[in-house]
Amino acid sequence: MVVRPVVMFLEGEGTDARGRTVFDVLAMDDVALERTHDFIQWLFPLPEPSAAVPDSPVLTPGDIQAIRVSELAPIALTGATDRMVAFYQTTHDWLMPNDHNHRRITRIIRSLRLLQGDEAADAFRDAILARVEATRAPVSARSRGYWATA
Repeated sequence: MVVRPVVMFLEGEGTDARGRTVFDVLAMDDVALERTHDFIQWLFPLPEPSAAVPDSPVLTPGDIQAIRVSELAPIALTGATDRMVAFYQTTHDWLMPNDHNHRRITRIIRSLRLLQGDEAADAFRDAILARVEATRAPVSARSRGYWATA
C-alpha cells in the first residue's frame, strides 16, 4: 500500500505542499497562523476538495483508515487541536459575526469527528463556544449552526 502525503505529514514523516513538516506548522506563532491560509487543510484534512486551497489534500477512505490506525497521526492531531485551541483562546480578531476563522473551526470539527471521533470533535467545539460565550462575541447564528452540525 502506498502511503499518501497527508498521512505521511500527520505521521511526522512528510511535508505539506510548501515543504513544511507538521512540527513546523505547530511551531507557528499566532500571527503566522492567522496570516497563513494553507496549513489548516493539512492539519485537519477532509474527504472533499478545499475551495480556498485547491491543491490541498483530499482524504480517501484508505487515508482515513491509515490515520485512524496510525500510532503517530493521532498524536499530531491532538497536538494540532491543542495548538488551535490555544490560538482561539489568545486571539480576538475572529470574535465577530463573520470571519474566515469560522470556516477553519468548522473544518477542524468535521475533521476531528471523522479522524478521532465525536469526543474529540465535541471537546474542540465546546472550547470554541465557551470562548464565544465568555467574551460575549457577536458570532453569527449561521457560524454557530455550522459548528453545531459539523
